[in-house]
Amino acid sequence: MMHVIIRDSLYDRDYVATHTHGFDQLSNRAADYTPERVAAWTGVPAADIERLAREYATTAPAVIRMNYGIQRSENGGAAARTVAMLPALIGAWKRRGGGLQLSTSGAFPWDGHALERPDLMLASPLKREARIVNMVKLGHALTELDNPRVHALFVYNSNPAAVAPDQAQVLRGMARADLFTVVHEQFFTDTADYADILLPATTFLEHKEIQGAYGHHYVQLSEQAIEPLGEARSNVQVFSQLGQRMGFTESCFRDTADDLIAQALRSNGKQPAQFEGITEQSLAEAGGHIRLRFEEERRGERFLPFTSGQFATPSGKVEFYSEALAAQGLDPLPNFVPPTESRHAASASTPQYPLEFLPRKADNYMNSTFANLPVHQKMENGHLAILEMHIDDAKPRGISDGDLVEVFNARGSIRLTARVTGNGHATVPAGVVASRLSWNKLSPGGHNVNLLTSQRLTDLGGGATFYSTLVEVRKAAPLQAP
Repeated sequence: MMHVIIRDSLYDRDYVATHTHGFDQLSNRAADYTPERVAAWTGVPAADIERLAREYATTAPAVIRMNYGIQRSENGGAAARTVAMLPALIGAWKRRGGGLQLSTSGAFPWDGHALERPDLMLASPLKREARIVNMVKLGHALTELDNPRVHALFVYNSNPAAVAPDQAQVLRGMARADLFTVVHEQFFTDTADYADILLPATTFLEHKEIQGAYGHHYVQLSEQAIEPLGEARSNVQVFSQLGQRMGFTESCFRDTADDLIAQALRSNGKQPAQFEGITEQSLAEAGGHIRLRFEEERRGERFLPFTSGQFATPSGKVEFYSEALAAQGLDPLPNFVPPTESRHAASASTPQYPLEFLPRKADNYMNSTFANLPVHQKMENGHLAILEMHIDDAKPRGISDGDLVEVFNARGSIRLTARVTGNGHATVPAGVVASRLSWNKLSPGGHNVNLLTSQRLTDLGGGATFYSTLVEVRKAAPLQAP
């Protein structure tokens, strides 16, 4: 798209000159990305790429909703960064309703230091910061990490037995006899099955909290609707009591939810401009939500982000070319390098696993949340335990619609039912197969799609590479009755 926009002079010269850095370098790099070259990678016809680029550049306002998924490949950081450049190239930020959105969560200046208290690490007997392990590499952490070895695992707000990649290694680690595991949960998840102690957790209906948002700019207060059921306790209560019972005397371990809400809305004892006048009381009086106090709107102007130098970059501009990335030994410009597990990788000339696997999330769950609820299972009926497969891949493997198939790579093997689609109504292109995430205990054979994914990290940000996964598929023999 950049190739076409720059080639046909459809970019916003004024915005590029005023608010961006590295346009000449970007222009030279984009010249290599002809629609024909990109069509060979993506399967999108070159004519469609040309049309999309021209329509995007000549439509005002033009907005991109990136959403989550594009970053879950080995090139995820570069991919998200490249898409984020498009609005700057055409000056879309100059118009209300234009630009790009992934998440608005960064607009909320919560006082993270007050809530997380990293200073307490330095006040500990070790006098140093605690070791941090990327959750993507949980399997490695629980089975190989040493000096010291991990001997305790406290799980809250997550279901790693289902959602962490390279599931076989994760479960081997969680099954260790010398690993003490506490799980704070509302349901008997896959992770709860590995708990030495299972603590009941509150739902959002049973405790008070304050929130930002993914898709808007309103601070929100969630009031407690009901008393906690049974012995359920909130995160705040559990960590407060743990701290006190372990003998910690710092006042933060006695903070209530109300205390933490007040702290979140301040920074170094002062209220950030975006939170001016926003308190728990004012939120309650306003019905539970108040818009952030943007400087432009306080002046009676429209809020148009990224139009007056509001860039948290070394250059103070949108960086098409990044010296900071270059200093880290990373490519300072957008560039597509096929993932290690990709049909287009250099190692794919005689691949052992020739199919790209898309282990996508179910439409009616939130990651693995709600997977145990019958009403959500009903909405997913007909989609779970299914492998979507193109007829061009199924036919040479002797696979027909409805066949039981084995999907495998070096990390493991799962059994699914093939749903074969043709060119006219294909749900996936040739060379790609797809299935949906569920709980292990609700999946055939007791494993879900993450048995096949790897612990490899994205190029930027240390994210998971769920969508850079290669597999092979073969027809499976029917399961024998016991």
